[in-house]
Amino acid sequence: MLFYYVRHGDPIYDPDSLTPLGERQAEAVAKRLAVHGIDEVYTSTSNRAKLTAKPTLEMLKLQATELDFCNESHAWQELTMVTPTGRRWLFGDNESLLLMTDPEFIRLGEKWYEHPKFAEYDFKKGLERITEGCDELFLSLGYRHVRGTGKYIAENHNTKRVALFAHQGFGLAFLSCVLDIPYPIIAKCVDMCHSGVTVINFNEMNGVSIPRMLMLSNDSHMYKEGLPTKYNNSIFI
Repeated sequence: MLFYYVRHGDPIYDPDSLTPLGERQAEAVAKRLAVHGIDEVYTSTSNRAKLTAKPTLEMLKLQATELDFCNESHAWQELTMVTPTGRRWLFGDNESLLLMTDPEFIRLGEKWYEHPKFAEYDFKKGLERITEGCDELFLSLGYRHVRGTGKYIAENHNTKRVALFAHQGFGLAFLSCVLDIPYPIIAKCVDMCHSGVTVINFNEMNGVSIPRMLMLSNDSHMYKEGLPTKYNNSIFI
């Protein structure tokens, strides 16, 4: 199985929608995914994710399954912290990012959330909720997660191409859960651009699958369509 994780296009957060650029990005993603085809589509229940998926669904004549556990409003409450400049994701707070490079913090491993800086928050609960949702999704696709090992038991052979349209903040936690990589490593080393496509290969070996990320937040569809390639409207890459 090839699993495509697509971040929504350039957003309007209030009201939840896409900018004209975001709509063009969604169309570009649809053209890209149509080249080899997609068999199943899932979306967050957020409007910006559903609007990003819409051109793909129309082009491939598919219906989407909505997954509320992917909605970023939940992750925003669970995986953010209050800072002097307002509520921020951990990956958006410079002080937290620097802390994640400290050897003592790194030694906490999977129990990183027990660090005194994060004691007032229940990050463990948030990640556990997302992990449970991820495990249910992949089990429905034929793969049973053996947590903490980076492997899945392939209970049903699956050669489909499956796409999930969702978010950045949720998406980084999603990658942490799916790949069994501690969240702080993902938070400090990984990011996703608007409409970026991440591809994970669930290749099967003797009934076991060790998912491998083939590409991360790839934006080649924007180059193909001549769209601006500013990373989240800030820097050109």
